[in-house]
This record gives sequence, structure tokens and C-alpha cells, in this order.
Amino acid sequence: MPLVSKYFDTIEVKKGKREFITHTGTLRGKRLSVISTGIGTDNIDIVLNEIDALINVDFSTKVLREDLKSVDIIRIGTSGSIQGNIPIGTLLASAFAVGFDTLMQFYVKSYTEEEQTLAEGVNKHFSNLSFSPYIGSANPTLLKKFATGLPKGITMTAPGFYGPQGRSVRTHNMYPDLIQKANSFITEGGFRITNLEMETAGIYALSNMFGHRALSINAILASRLSEDFAANPAEIIESAIQYVLSRI
Repeated sequence: MPLVSKYFDTIEVKKGKREFITHTGTLRGKRLSVISTGIGTDNIDIVLNEIDALINVDFSTKVLREDLKSVDIIRIGTSGSIQGNIPIGTLLASAFAVGFDTLMQFYVKSYTEEEQTLAEGVNKHFSNLSFSPYIGSANPTLLKKFATGLPKGITMTAPGFYGPQGRSVRTHNMYPDLIQKANSFITEGGFRITNLEMETAGIYALSNMFGHRALSINAILASRLSEDFAANPAEIIESAIQYVLSRI
């Protein structure tokens, strides 16, 4: 958290429990919080539900407030590219995210026509899966404000680091060609699955369900095609933080 909050003008609160750490303060007169969520959409499920409860539930009566509020949620995270034209060091905005986890199978959520079309294309392309990936989309207002000039793509959200991302040490993967399949996916409009990480689809789907606005900015630290890794990951992460904070 200090990587982000060191740029705040003031810091009011520093709280932490397990991997969840929150710093709240001000930046150029705006009040904001930075939260470490840990890894995975299981943690995102906790964070998004509790952020929504914090602003929309009256804790004295334990009922929803009459005037529901929304917040802007911007993920600054690391990622690996799965397309050869995305160099290491790129900052990439997720226009959409495909969840290869099962989080949204436990929620009733409506989908836009665009999300539904993408979901149908994904499920057709990955027809060998024993589950159905879900779709989340970035908020268009945040995408325009924070991602103008950045490359944009479809982010693949995996529920684990090894098997779910096509890695193995002593295991045999159920879907050994998952990354290659993702690399070959393309929509009718020419949109591709560009990168791989572990939170964005959950953030998008839950934020849209609750009525919040979300955007994911990915610092590309590796190429899953060439298995090359950034020599200067700290500098790339720092540039992503500065990029986002300069536009708040």
C-alpha cells in the first residue's frame, strides 16, 4: 500500500487484517482509499461485497439505505500478455474480462447485449471446458478518462496460478492448451484476449451487479508466449501507479 499512498497529500487511516490492507487519505483535494485485496476472485468477492455494504447498508439498522451510492474502483495490477504484439512494460486497459473461475455462478446478474454476445463467442471457442466462463465489462466513463491512448483488450481471469494458467510442475493439466486457445480467440470486431491475471473479471462483474464503476489497468510484466519476464518489474509497477494517480 505504501507504493500508492506515498503519493497522497494526507493519510487519515491505515488498517490491515491478513492480506487486506487499506490506506485512506486525500490527493489533490479528493478523498480516496487504496486497498490490497490479495490474489484471486475469492478475495475480490469479500472486498466488493464489503465495500458495497460499507456505503449502502445502515449498520445501526442492518438494512439498505434508501439512496444507494456508487463508487469508482480502479484496479492497478500486474499481468502477463498472451499476444505477441504486446511488449513487456505495456500498460493495458481491460475493456472486457472473461472469468474462468466460478464466482458468478453463485449470483443472479443481468448482462448487456454486448457481454452476452462475447460470452457466446467465448463458450463456443472454449467448447471443451466443463464450465462456462462469465463476462465483465469496464465502465465506459472510466475507460475514456483513464485509458485514452492505452491499448485495450479482453483480459482472461484465472482462478489459480499453476494449472488454471497452463503451468505444471508435477501435475497433468486438464486443459493443457488453454493459453494457446486463448491466444487464438478473436471476436467479429477483431478483439482478442490479450492478457492473463486473477482478479479483473470478478471486479467487473460484481461492480456492474452492484452499480459501481470499475476499470482495470494492467502492468504487463511477462509474456506467456515467449516466457520472458520484465527485468525491471518495480519500475513498470511504479509507472502504472503514477499513470492512474495523475488522472484521478
